[in-house]
Amino acid sequence: MVKVVGIGGSLRPKSYSQQALNLVAQRLKALGAEVEIIDLRMMKLPFCNGEDEYPDYPDVERLRNVVKQADALILATPEYHGSVSGVIKNALDLMSFEHLSDKVTGLISVLGGQSNSNALNDMRVIMRWVHAWVIPEQIAIGQAWNAFGPEGKLVDEKLSQRFDQFAESLVESTRKIKGINYV
Repeated sequence: MVKVVGIGGSLRPKSYSQQALNLVAQRLKALGAEVEIIDLRMMKLPFCNGEDEYPDYPDVERLRNVVKQADALILATPEYHGSVSGVIKNALDLMSFEHLSDKVTGLISVLGGQSNSNALNDMRVIMRWVHAWVIPEQIAIGQAWNAFGPEGKLVDEKLSQRFDQFAESLVESTRKIKGINYV
């Protein structure tokens, strides 16, 4: 079974990044994947200062352990000032090659304005740097306030289909790269 960990890079109470992450998680579970979402809003993490240990912050060790045990990751971030949120960057900086290398990774960005690839490209560079495998499919949701209905479902059918393709690609790529057989 493919084990996926999703990390949302927004601290907003009604985060569109978190909504997108939760929708992808549902689709991954429907494909037979085991999914755990790490909600950074519920964790107490320090700013990364380059130390190896953060004894006053047990959530750092929890984050590291959960990610290390995963086969694949989903990173979802709002795009702030043309790049990733500081929240997701800090969470990634608190981990090392030991935790992130060889993870098959899917990327999602959420924007208030028109859809673009800045945050996605920056996350792709970050994950390549730590020797992760980023899948070619990615999701950029522009004008996020229009993308989700009242129940949190996607309004646009084409975008919904992209979520399906994204989930399928993450599972299939993880099985191939990690050598995980179908159950």
